[in-house]
Amino acid sequence: MKTNEGVIDRSLRVAGGLILIGLAVTGTIGAWGYIGVIPLLTGAVGMCPLYSMLGINSCPVKRS
Repeated sequence: MKTNEGVIDRSLRVAGGLILIGLAVTGTIGAWGYIGVIPLLTGAVGMCPLYSMLGINSCPVKRS
């Protein structure tokens, strides 16, 4: 697996996932909030399968 998410992208995914899960646990938004597991995992791993399929890469390019 090749990393295709930059630091800001990963941070936003983890934060958004945690917020959705927290809202689902408290019953504020219902059970569909557990979908927050997906951005949480992709942010933690640093690889998004959808980005790979679409050819998107938000990781900064390393320059020599």
